[in-house]
Amino acid sequence: MGVDDIIAELRELPAKILPKKKRKQFQKVEVKVRMDCEGCERKVRKALEDMKGVSSVEVDVKQNKVTVTGYVEQEEVVERLRRRAGKKAEPWPYVPYDVVPHPYAPGAYDKKAPPGYVRNALADPDAAPLARATEEEEKLASAFSDENPNACSLM
Repeated sequence: MGVDDIIAELRELPAKILPKKKRKQFQKVEVKVRMDCEGCERKVRKALEDMKGVSSVEVDVKQNKVTVTGYVEQEEVVERLRRRAGKKAEPWPYVPYDVVPHPYAPGAYDKKAPPGYVRNALADPDAAPLARATEEEEKLASAFSDENPNACSLM
């Protein structure tokens, strides 16, 4: 084994030992953070703008919503807000109410949600079993619907 062989083997060594880093995808991360004043907003914005991979930060104080766009992961954003801004953050739990089949069922309806939004009952199957109807239940519900011209005449 010559010197050239040893050098070639040493060059390949880091590729064998260290796994290749998985490249992050460009995405939009939405997080719910409680903010009371402009100071809170400034603290949250500053903590996230300094983060590596962030392209833009949008803060909506009325909805307590922060939208981060860039090469970041949701867990990293939540952790960064906890450490740098001292804020408890969670993934954005709401979806537009027309996405959920039964938005006013217990578990989906949340009076703290922004107008036009309900909790994402479809993401967690145990959270709101009444918000998701089976195909059989949908047929029964539509049979007695006001929009159905062939509905029961007793209504």
